[in-house]
Amino acid sequence: MRRLRAPDGCPWDREQTLQTLRAYVLEEAYEVLDAIDRGDLKALREETGDLLLEVVFLSQICAEQGLFDAGDVAQSIADKLVRRHPHVFGDRRASNPQEALRHWEQIKKAEREAAGAGKTNVSLLDGVPRQLPALLRASRLSSRAATARFDWKALPDLMRKLEEETGEFREAADRNDHEAMTEELGDLLFIVANIGRFTGIDPESALQGANAKFIARFNHIESRLREQGRELASATLDEMESLWEEAKRLERENQIPR
Repeated sequence: MRRLRAPDGCPWDREQTLQTLRAYVLEEAYEVLDAIDRGDLKALREETGDLLLEVVFLSQICAEQGLFDAGDVAQSIADKLVRRHPHVFGDRRASNPQEALRHWEQIKKAEREAAGAGKTNVSLLDGVPRQLPALLRASRLSSRAATARFDWKALPDLMRKLEEETGEFREAADRNDHEAMTEELGDLLFIVANIGRFTGIDPESALQGANAKFIARFNHIESRLREQGRELASATLDEMESLWEEAKRLERENQIPR
């Protein structure tokens, strides 16, 4: 990367900045996730390398500004791993994953408090990246709040809140109040994210699973219509719904992938 960024290196690489690389970092991270979800280990090896490239790229730009280099980045995460695993590298004990996670969160909390020492208006919610997908960010925000015991007591409480938010959205829809509907839909999704967090389900992954299921069933509709020499535009809603139910039945019988 130093060679690519050198005066006689690659013109494209030389003109990149931290800001221009943002989109590539996000894209490569999603491609890693896609390879994991598909179980494609060959692709995972390649995509992980592409993600590592972005780390090296960002580090090199910062090194040119005298800030830090790739070695500093590696040392930083190595130090953090040692610091946050006192049950491995220190004298604490963790007999199960939950206890190990509790050590990690306690140390992380202390680090945040130390970093905010002397600052005003420091919030427990600071540090949850704005760039996270909204459902995932909602889960992270509520998880942070839960560390201060600001949380639901039991799942039935959340389910009642879900019903309440659904009712408020319905009322806004009955009034045809688009602004209120937008707000209530946000509240509804926030509760859904909390239900996921409370039950140990990643809401982002759950929604991706629903997306994949929708794609598989819709593809079945398209495939069956093509077998009949027809286009989507020629099918009635009842016909498409019938094929949708057929796809669900075939899923249950493991004849088509979910």
